Amino acid sequence: MLTVGEVHTGLLQNSTSLTQLLSAQLLGLVPGARVRRSERPIAYAVSPDLLTGVDCRLATASGARARGIGTAVSRAAITGGRVLQGSAYTHITKSEADRRLPWSHYLSRPGIVETLGKADRADLAGGFLTAGPAPESLDLGAISGRAMDMVQRSSELDRKPPFKMARIRMRCVVAVNEAQPADSRPHVTIDSATTRTLRLTVGENDLLAAVELCEDLALHDWLLTALLELIERSRSGRSQVVERLRPAIDDLLHLWMPAARLDKSMLPLWRSLEQQPGFTKQWAASVSWIRDQVALSTIMLLSSLTRRMRGECD
Repeated sequence: MLTVGEVHTGLLQNSTSLTQLLSAQLLGLVPGARVRRSERPIAYAVSPDLLTGVDCRLATASGARARGIGTAVSRAAITGGRVLQGSAYTHITKSEADRRLPWSHYLSRPGIVETLGKADRADLAGGFLTAGPAPESLDLGAISGRAMDMVQRSSELDRKPPFKMARIRMRCVVAVNEAQPADSRPHVTIDSATTRTLRLTVGENDLLAAVELCEDLALHDWLLTALLELIERSRSGRSQVVERLRPAIDDLLHLWMPAARLDKSMLPLWRSLEQQPGFTKQWAASVSWIRDQVALSTIMLLSSLTRRMRGECD
């Protein structure tokens, strides 16, 4: 079995962080279904799962024709009342019948797409990561983006975010290995300023936990990218550096909690990411730089006030 997914992460279009109650209200995308919420170690809320039926082509690295029929699962989540994510995934498996079956069959297996054709797992994985969305092909990015847009369109949002930051999309491929190697490492690639890809291998019982790992990695990749962008913007003027860093201080620094909600089976994979490329090391260095700038600005301000007071006394 092969699991493919795409996660979109961006800033919630509101001037202030949302309360948990309002976050739950915005995430009530399925009438009557429960929005899951947690307060510890950080405020987090996730919508009920949405199912989207698909009957389309599947991209392959070799160009071989493959067809997929089934359903994709999507959802939206809000972290810290400030960061919004939309994600979509499906498990791809070979059709035993090798022909199209009634929709009742596919609806009884939510989150599974069955393939017709000769494409193997490696061919489908390569096609999903390298091929852009093609007409009539599986587009999980559109599905995850739609879940995100359903929240952003809410009239409860004032659409005055404290800073501008592009959405970042992370495309993920999760392969199954019955005996997962202890040293199996995720492979993260930065394809562009707004696109990343992730490959990892897990045991069959860890597929859903791996989806949560993809979402958590996408969240922290976006946080780090946003922080670095705000730092870069602040460099254009010494006199305004602290004011330009204020959104980072007010809205981002307290959100960094990697692997806080992950299943323990995913912790070794996250630890390998901490070794290389070392997300937390770069985050900590950036936070230290911001604190140094605030301290330097405070010293300069106190020095200026001291000189002024001495001048008035003379």
